[in-house]
Amino acid sequence: MTPSDPSSGPEGLTHFDATGQAHMVDVGAKNETHRVAVAAGTIRMKPETLELIQSGNAKKGDVLGIARIAAIMAAKRTSDLIPLCHPLALTRVAVDFEIDAPASSVHCRAQVELHGKTGVEMEALTAVQIGLLTIYDMCKAVDRGMVITNVRVLEKHGGKSGDWTAAT
Repeated sequence: MTPSDPSSGPEGLTHFDATGQAHMVDVGAKNETHRVAVAAGTIRMKPETLELIQSGNAKKGDVLGIARIAAIMAAKRTSDLIPLCHPLALTRVAVDFEIDAPASSVHCRAQVELHGKTGVEMEALTAVQIGLLTIYDMCKAVDRGMVITNVRVLEKHGGKSGDWTAAT
């Protein structure tokens, strides 16, 4: 087995070689395909905090607009944050927020796409996390008890392993 063999790591972990050393996966021989990943997560807060976000009267400005830009920027910078991620030329990053008043929450959903040799799950997850962290940052002066929860990949498409959708 060679260090770039995805099956060479412990228990098939692709970022480790046969000796257990971390390495960046060699994707050079992979075919370029259209790849898509969708991730989501939630931030729960006090109802008063959610009202500030909805009204647009938060002290720091348009919370969801700024969080959307932060999420998009984060997806583009994922390889700078996660050591073994490949730098990718993303073709699309879409981030949406949904207000859930009964649950006093904001749900974030990110879809990331490219035509390339490796998937974009990490980019979608990073976008969601940074989008939610930006909401926290912008509202922490009035609500330090906000909770980020349920961040996960919902689906991925493309590549050798094909399509995958999370169980509901």
